[in-house]
Amino acid sequence: MKIAVAGKGGVGKTFIAGTLACTFASRGLKTIAIDADTSPNLALTLGMTPEEANRILPIAENQSLIDEKTKTDYPGVFRISYTVDDIVSSQAVSTPCGVQLLVMGMVRVMGAGCACPAHNLVRTLLSHLIIERKEVLIMDMEAGVEHLGRGTAKNVDILLIVTDTHQASLVTAGRIADLARPAGIPEIAYVANRVTGSDSEAIIRESAHSHGVQVMAYVPFDQDILRAGMEGKPVATENKYTAVTEVQSLATRLEHNFLSA
Repeated sequence: MKIAVAGKGGVGKTFIAGTLACTFASRGLKTIAIDADTSPNLALTLGMTPEEANRILPIAENQSLIDEKTKTDYPGVFRISYTVDDIVSSQAVSTPCGVQLLVMGMVRVMGAGCACPAHNLVRTLLSHLIIERKEVLIMDMEAGVEHLGRGTAKNVDILLIVTDTHQASLVTAGRIADLARPAGIPEIAYVANRVTGSDSEAIIRESAHSHGVQVMAYVPFDQDILRAGMEGKPVATENKYTAVTEVQSLATRLEHNFLSA
């Protein structure tokens, strides 16, 4: 089962992705989470400390790995075909909730040489994981719509678009849905986050309907989660939070839809 989680920055997509990943892992499913955001913080949601998260070397910044996979004997020429099977075992980081985490990172190169090898390695790795591997895979995508233009969300089973009731969030969600459909993603659904009542449910449901998308979950606004976030406490495995239990219910629906066959 391969899940991509997208949405405007700040809508809670990392909370949704991380809680889903921890939930699947707690049920005995081998789970790989990919932080494909250019501002990665999925590690914190998965229970790592800031110090542990800062020690993770993103794939796009691992020059020795990039050279090993792409370098040739000819300056300016790099390999575009290579195996990446070993990257998961050698580069994935174990997290407290049992999820294996890969951080893609961003290529921080401006006028400092060709960034193509790093981009190609990330793209190849994403394709390998999405197309070939059999585990539960959850990608926390870059905020906005740029990732769809690059094709990094292709070949997933479902794209979950996280949104709240803010107009900017709804507009971005609609754009993502409209771009994802012609990209061939088989299933697209909204996850309504920070829902405060029937009025906000209706707003998100109407917006989703206008783009031909269903709302798969309504995650309630939870003040306790905001407080936990300010205190730096991970909540993805805490059943006492109503928002967490709703995401766990979403995980059950996804299991039924994609793993029960």
